[in-house]
Amino acid sequence: MALANIRLNAPEEDDDDLYGGYDYDPTLDVEALENDEGFQQAVKTSYGQRPPVPFGTKPPATGRKPPGSFVPGTASGQRLKTGARPPPSGVPMLQLDGATARPMTSVRGAGFTSHGKRNAQGYEAPGQSSGATLETRSEDSPEERMKAMEKKVNDLVEESAIQLSRGNKQLALDRGKAAAREERQFSRQREQSVGEANMDLTYWVLFNLASVYHANEMFTEALNTYLIVIKNKTYSSAGRLRINMGNIYCEQNNLPQAIKMYRMALDKFPATHKVLRMKIMENIAAVFVKMGQYAEAINHYEVIMSERASFKTALNLILCYYALCDREKMKQTFLQMLRIHLHVGNDDRYYPREDDPQSVMLHDAIKDDHLKQYEDEKKKEAEQSIVTAAKVIAPSIEDSFAAGFDWCAEAVRTSAYASLVSDLEITKAVTYLKIKDHRKAIETLKDFEKKDAKLASPAATNLSFMFLLDNDVQQADKYADLAIGSDHYNPAALVNKGNCDFVTGEFEKAKEQYLEALSIEASCTEALFNMGLVNKKLGQLEEALDCFIKLHSILPAHPQVLFQIADVNEMLGDTAQAIEWFTQLLNVVPSDPAALSRLGRLYDKEQNDKSTAFQFYQDAHRYYPCDIDVISWLGGYYVESQFCERAIPYFEHAAVLQPDDIKWQLMVASCHRRTGNYQDALEHYKRIHLKFPDNTDCLKYLVRLCTDLGLQDVAEYAAKLRKAEKVKEAREHKNQSNSAGRRRRDRDTSRDRVDSARQSSGRQGSASQQNSGQATIVQQESGAVPEDWKRPAANRDFDASYADPLGEMPARPKTAARQRPVDEDEFGDEELGDDLLPE
Repeated sequence: MALANIRLNAPEEDDDDLYGGYDYDPTLDVEALENDEGFQQAVKTSYGQRPPVPFGTKPPATGRKPPGSFVPGTASGQRLKTGARPPPSGVPMLQLDGATARPMTSVRGAGFTSHGKRNAQGYEAPGQSSGATLETRSEDSPEERMKAMEKKVNDLVEESAIQLSRGNKQLALDRGKAAAREERQFSRQREQSVGEANMDLTYWVLFNLASVYHANEMFTEALNTYLIVIKNKTYSSAGRLRINMGNIYCEQNNLPQAIKMYRMALDKFPATHKVLRMKIMENIAAVFVKMGQYAEAINHYEVIMSERASFKTALNLILCYYALCDREKMKQTFLQMLRIHLHVGNDDRYYPREDDPQSVMLHDAIKDDHLKQYEDEKKKEAEQSIVTAAKVIAPSIEDSFAAGFDWCAEAVRTSAYASLVSDLEITKAVTYLKIKDHRKAIETLKDFEKKDAKLASPAATNLSFMFLLDNDVQQADKYADLAIGSDHYNPAALVNKGNCDFVTGEFEKAKEQYLEALSIEASCTEALFNMGLVNKKLGQLEEALDCFIKLHSILPAHPQVLFQIADVNEMLGDTAQAIEWFTQLLNVVPSDPAALSRLGRLYDKEQNDKSTAFQFYQDAHRYYPCDIDVISWLGGYYVESQFCERAIPYFEHAAVLQPDDIKWQLMVASCHRRTGNYQDALEHYKRIHLKFPDNTDCLKYLVRLCTDLGLQDVAEYAAKLRKAEKVKEAREHKNQSNSAGRRRRDRDTSRDRVDSARQSSGRQGSASQQNSGQATIVQQESGAVPEDWKRPAANRDFDASYADPLGEMPARPKTAARQRPVDEDEFGDEELGDDLLPE
């Protein structure tokens, strides 16, 4: 029978038996939330939370419960309902043999089952569903691999751009190349799988690679990369890259090609892109200026001024007219510059009302925001452009410099930039100072004495500096005090005051002024440098070194700062540090002869490294061949090295620089004599004798050379030597007599003082004693006559010895064999055989 295995459920059975044994999770019960007090309280307050049902705890339920099982219920006491309803009474339910009775519900697909995994209590725990999990996509699928490759390319490009912005050009280039390699591999795989490449990613990678090539000055590679992008018709906006190509050609000084690229880029932009078109035209005009084609540049600048005027463009146009000497156009353009509007807000909002708290709060919020910084930059650019233009055109637009500056000042006074008139007047005075017209500069600056303190202080500061340059310390000190009185927080005025004290030798006061200037402006380089000099004068070398080290952190490549640091280290005895700082100085100014000679001296005296010292001295002589100390060292080095012939040019050059010093000419002659050129040495000595006939050293050399060469002139030079020595001795005797007379007068003065104290004993003593005393005084006045003077001059012996100005010649090495004693017999007392005797 077909229905033999089917049994019918009696309709009289209780409805609760239909759900017996099914798993129940109270968190899924949503039908009775209306009557759930915990949920309603959570909805009303937004702070409550329905308490969770503890795991393994049987929730409360109402209604009938079949024996041996429980029916989970809700907070309202109702049992959980499913999507299927029980059949009406009288309708039996079908159940297969051997299977668990289960109603047809809608929760089967969610994994609920009556015979699933159960725990010890007979139901599934929350979160332990026995249903099937969602299918996960494999990471080895082609789509996932391509996404990973694309992400890697993006990461490399971003890292390359970040490193380029930080200045790490080489690292940016490496990342850019790696991104290009990965992008090519990604494009090949994408074309194989999808059939098309990611053109946006390719554009991004190539553009970044060209940028890093440009930053690393690899211009050819950058141009080739830009051409790859431009020739691809897929990129509609690739023509803009011709601007970058024009910049590269400009850096390569290929100006015609740069103009071509700029014009091709200009044609790509419609008239709606007005700002970008004007910027490209500025580049074209700048290239024409660089090429010297000012007329073409003027045409472009005039178009820009008519479309979108700016201070930078106006200044460049004025410079072009200045190059063409067009006075009227310079005036017109200057007036047009003064009519340019800055487009900045009203300054009143940056000055709050003290009685309005809201205004004060607004001021605190906007006093240094980005908008305020942008407005300050715009104002600074406008002021610098106007002042620079006035300085350029003032000497050319009128017959005199003063008249031109007066015209510019009057034009500025009637414009919206009237506050710049005072700056123009200061600039006028400084310009007078540059052209060495101190009187006009002082007159211009003195006009500010009766004006506002804001203008009087910088004027007095400049006056003080000018008087200090003229070595008028009194006037400089006066105007320094006036500047400090007008503005006590003017660091430049305090520095001038300290300079006046420094010149007068009041180093402690000068140091106080410099310290006060630094307390007002910590970055005042003049005060810091001068304070280091003051500390050197006071012997406070450690403090001076600290000042110069701080200044080096502000001005790392300033030659004066590096020199002072090296000099102080040498004074402290730190030779290694002095050499290091002098080396850094030579990296900045490699042709400084003073630094080269100082390094040579350090290596010679402190390190005893004459070969390195010779290199530095030789470089110093090449850059400044008039340093006598360097010439003397180089000549002495060659003489010490036994290369006297190489020392001759240096001593001859020194003789030209100091023609009245006989030392250099004697050294030249001695070098000739040491090299064996006795005839040249004799000629040099004769020329020296003609110029210095009373010089005994030259005569001694002549006597010695004539004696060695067997010349007949030896008697003549010997007689001249005797005469010269006689004159020399007479001169020395006269000097001794003068010194003895001075000593006698000093002794008489002291004796008179003693006699005045003892008046009673002033006339004692016999006449013989007085005579003997007078004789003694006469003998002391005349001095002792040497015995050599009592003989005739012809019979007097003279000293023909001399001292070589180059020093004693080195002793000749003893290379000869040792001589044997005369009485030494090689054979001794041995008897000689007949075979050894001659036949």
